[in-house]
Amino acid sequence: MITIMRYALLRWRGQIIGWGLALAALSLVIAPLYEAVVQQRALIEGLLQSLPPEFMVLIGNLDRIFSPAGFLEVRYFSMLPLILGVFAVIIGSGLVASDEENGTLDLILAQPVCRVELFIGRWLAFSVALIGILFITWLGLVIAIRGAALDLDGLAVAYPFIGLFGLLSWFGGLALLLSLIVPSRRLAASLSGLVLVASYFVTTLAQLSADLSGLATVSPLTYYQGGGAIEGLNAGDFLGLLLMSIVFVMIGLWLFQRRDIRIAGEGGWRLPSLIQKTQTQ
Repeated sequence: MITIMRYALLRWRGQIIGWGLALAALSLVIAPLYEAVVQQRALIEGLLQSLPPEFMVLIGNLDRIFSPAGFLEVRYFSMLPLILGVFAVIIGSGLVASDEENGTLDLILAQPVCRVELFIGRWLAFSVALIGILFITWLGLVIAIRGAALDLDGLAVAYPFIGLFGLLSWFGGLALLLSLIVPSRRLAASLSGLVLVASYFVTTLAQLSADLSGLATVSPLTYYQGGGAIEGLNAGDFLGLLLMSIVFVMIGLWLFQRRDIRIAGEGGWRLPSLIQKTQTQ
């Protein structure tokens, strides 16, 4: 299992470094803007008072940008779920399906490795890759706030990244599960991405319409604190997202153990045949 995890991480090392450095560079661009926001506070507050509340919600509740934590929440952490969500759904959907579609999964399983070891090893590698990206991003943000007017503790700044890890694990687990149900990795990634975008809009619009509040309770982004975690991490929300990702992975492992491996290419809808096979056993 450790060998499988290490090999997967070696394959993704370029992506880990690339994503991490790109987001670290983004923080180096955004953090210095806080000083300008503070200097222009009177002008910005006058502008905000003229805007309708609905517009302010849609563009990120700009009334919170005058505190260091609120500034990072609105201008930085609110973007990360959508940006890194792309990585989570692409890698998550391909943990098993990519090798199956290119015809190498059956060759890998012909070696002295069981399906459980392969599956769990790949998922652990995915989790470590997420941690690596988030660590590089956090390090870049710490460097950025040291050179800006943001008076924040480096440890406190790490809390939003912990919550983000739970959210990305949720979407990665969903993508992995869907890749074992739908005919192709591409479809699994598309459906997971659709859930990500829909969750973003539902969570945002629920602040405007009470009619969407019930739907927002099932949106994973509702339980993502973002920059608000700088002032205190909600461990319950984080653990809830992490627990659901584990549930997705366990269901995916159950499906993976009970189906045949195709030689190559995209497949068909497997769930009905899996149910029938389970009933006959």
